[in-house]
Amino acid sequence: MSETIITRGDARVVISPTKPTVIIGERINPTGKDWLKQAIREGDWNRVGILAQEQVAAGAVIIDVNVAVSEAREVETLPRAVEAVQKAVSVPLCLDSGDPAALAAALAVCDGKVIINSVDGNREKLDAILPLALKYKAALIGLAMDKESGIPKTSEQRVAIARRILEAVLEAGIPKEDLIIDCLTLAVSADQSMGPVALETMRLVSRELDLNVNMGVSNISFGLPERPLLNATFIAMACASGLTCAIINPHMLPVVHALQASDVLLARDRRALGFLKAYRARLKAQEAEGSGPVA
Repeated sequence: MSETIITRGDARVVISPTKPTVIIGERINPTGKDWLKQAIREGDWNRVGILAQEQVAAGAVIIDVNVAVSEAREVETLPRAVEAVQKAVSVPLCLDSGDPAALAAALAVCDGKVIINSVDGNREKLDAILPLALKYKAALIGLAMDKESGIPKTSEQRVAIARRILEAVLEAGIPKEDLIIDCLTLAVSADQSMGPVALETMRLVSRELDLNVNMGVSNISFGLPERPLLNATFIAMACASGLTCAIINPHMLPVVHALQASDVLLARDRRALGFLKAYRARLKAQEAEGSGPVA
């Protein structure tokens, strides 16, 4: 049974089908955040550090770092962001970049073992990034897509790409357990089959390849109302299909609560300790606000 272990100092995060689902905080990403784009361009790294602190306080145990914006050289901004986040929080990092030069610069200043997010089935990208993962002993997120197919419409095609990424990882000398596959989610408002395809891909990758599975949940509900409800329902279904880590906003409470409940019901949260800890924290917060006990 595959276990991906990510570390930094005393922090040790185990990604595994038998452990609670790992929350990777997604908020350090300038997409749709003009204020964050401006902060990155101006080198206001204090704001980046605050984003990391808020996510850890909300339950993220790994922080994703994405600082790709126009008019700023990522080879310079990514290591600066890494330093700011490492100063602000003690959890491990996930470096979200497809730029090998930026990754090399950031990996050189990283503490502990990180995740590189991401590679895909394109040989050129694999050849550029796998040596960095080997040198710095980093784990990898592999996207089940490639240049020829884009994001495939069938689970079989996605699994074939995941298998190809795994073969390249092993050829490069990287341990199998350091590969996590992102099975990819697309909006069901455009194609309703994309929900079942993503879930089946997770089941196949988990069962046939014995790899950990990641996803970003928010795409699934794009274009529809009641997005928190759809996202929360989908992440519960994904947990049952093999999901072991998720890049999400930890402040998105319906999704986080569905994930925590799923871990209990799938026997991944031993004695429901994580669930009860989260419940007590909510109870304390509500009582402090004078809103009464949690139902």
